[in-house]
Amino acid sequence: MADGDYYFTVRRILIIILAINMIVAVVKGLYGFLTQSLSMTTDGLHSFFDSTSNIVGLIGLYLASRPADKEHPYGHSKFETFASIGVVVLLFATCFQVLGAAINRFLNPISPDITFMSFVIMGFTLIINVAVSAYEYILGRRLGSSILVADSRHTRSDIYASIAVIFGFIVVKMGYPLADPIISIFITGLIILTGLEIIKESSEVLLDKALIEESVVKRIAESVPGVCDCHRVRTRGAKREMFIDLHIGLDSSLSVEQGHEVGTAVEDRIKSTIEGVKDVVVHMEPKEYCRLKAGK
Repeated sequence: MADGDYYFTVRRILIIILAINMIVAVVKGLYGFLTQSLSMTTDGLHSFFDSTSNIVGLIGLYLASRPADKEHPYGHSKFETFASIGVVVLLFATCFQVLGAAINRFLNPISPDITFMSFVIMGFTLIINVAVSAYEYILGRRLGSSILVADSRHTRSDIYASIAVIFGFIVVKMGYPLADPIISIFITGLIILTGLEIIKESSEVLLDKALIEESVVKRIAESVPGVCDCHRVRTRGAKREMFIDLHIGLDSSLSVEQGHEVGTAVEDRIKSTIEGVKDVVVHMEPKEYCRLKAGK
């Protein structure tokens, strides 16, 4: 998929999910406030930050979609990964708000008014969150979008939170009102775990973790006629936009033009075999290097 089509598709998905998250957040937050249910209000706040993370993602995509320039020859795609980190910051901000509200509820106990409508609203929004998370995760993996995958996990934590809220409603109805703030703290734990998972994946891109096994690239390069050796393979970037550097050994009797043709063939074969490769840099060395290497 061309870069322009990719960013347009991801942007459209985020806008759709933003609208859905805003509706879910307003419904849960408002009804939770009216019934004095801290866990439901917290879950609404969580959904609101889902919406905020969508906005952060849209900004990150706008910056990432800019073409390469003199100061950024590799493009601006890592802005998408930075946006994923921005989602985590918002997640952790949610944690502080939830913990503060939960502590206050322990100090000043209030029995929330749990009604049949409370269960209906939470059940309905739970179904929506399940559908949204699955839709976003599947498309995120298919498109190789880190921001969509990160946001789908954010929404997935909202699913667990909603289930916990429904369970808390049942316990409160049984006569244990402190279950409400306890569930809020449980939701906080889910948010923290989600944030740490996103940080782990985003840091791998920012720290240029190798994306492909060296043996895979080596096997492809050495399958090209004229290549007697492949070594010093390096990969970096994101799964949808990978950069590969490698060294190949060629027969020293080849002319510069012939050597260039072999190098181009290696580049083309790697791009056609491995999905998501944007650029391949091939360094060519004379066959004498291969003989020296073999004799060690």
